[in-house]
Amino acid sequence: MRRTSLLAVPVAFLLALIPGTASAYPNPGTVTGATTVHDPTMIRTSAGRYLLYGTGGGLGYRISTDRIAFTAGSDAFSAKPGWWSSYATEAWAPDISYQGGKYLMYYAVSTFGSNKSAIGLATSSTGLPGSWSDQGTVYTSTTSSDYNAIDPNLFVDGDGKWWLSFGSWWTGLKMIQINPATGKQLSTNTTRYSIASRPTGTKAVEAPYIVKRNGYYYLFASYDTCCAGTSSTYKVKVGRATSVTGPYVDKNGVSMMNNGGTPVLETHGSIIGPGGQSIMNDTDGDLIVYHYYDGNANGTAKLGINLLNWSSGWPVAY
Repeated sequence: MRRTSLLAVPVAFLLALIPGTASAYPNPGTVTGATTVHDPTMIRTSAGRYLLYGTGGGLGYRISTDRIAFTAGSDAFSAKPGWWSSYATEAWAPDISYQGGKYLMYYAVSTFGSNKSAIGLATSSTGLPGSWSDQGTVYTSTTSSDYNAIDPNLFVDGDGKWWLSFGSWWTGLKMIQINPATGKQLSTNTTRYSIASRPTGTKAVEAPYIVKRNGYYYLFASYDTCCAGTSSTYKVKVGRATSVTGPYVDKNGVSMMNNGGTPVLETHGSIIGPGGQSIMNDTDGDLIVYHYYDGNANGTAKLGINLLNWSSGWPVAY
């Protein structure tokens, strides 16, 4: 993605502030090479390399030195953990972070449309494929659950508390508190919080991602239908709260527990169904990293990266 300052893109940025216009959403920044991916999560190492994992052939790996040219590598796991077979044969929607001197990757094991699902955790000293040590299950759901244990995201607050948000369809997005020593649920707080839902109409909300900026907690989520090529209706929305557990509301004050959410990215032109997003802080600001379906390439899923501007109190992609 091209590095530019805000002063270099005033027209695009101003247009992005006008919801509902054809130019309201930016095209993805330039990326090349191995850019076919779903549900991307990316981290920048201390050496300046970008490690990206996503859904596709398992937990697929990409690497870049400049955030533009990406090269594919092997799958995160050289051998699938045995417990996966109780839920599915492949893993989805990884979430990578660096905590306490090691890399952590939460991920989901499930089948499409089912809530017999599990969230797993793996750790690594390097973050590279083949180096991940599986730590087993973190949280699960069954066909009798009213939630779906997929699409995990770890958020570490300034006071050292860890929180894991997750969820897809059913009664929406959930959150549990995590023990930093184990990476699993804190035994002294077993509450499963609800942070976003669509109680009427479609239940389609998933892929939570939380960051804290300027005193607010921001919850990003993907709405509507993923994974249907050019028929996908995915979009990214956001709400904010003064507490990590909510309530999250959108720019108009509508609760995310009642179908609220301020749009961040939606279909525009050949950029169809953007979603599966993660947020990454880089040297030039915050990035939203996502997939979309390329209307000029028969709906192939591709990597999208844009910067975010927070000056209005709400994230605006440019």
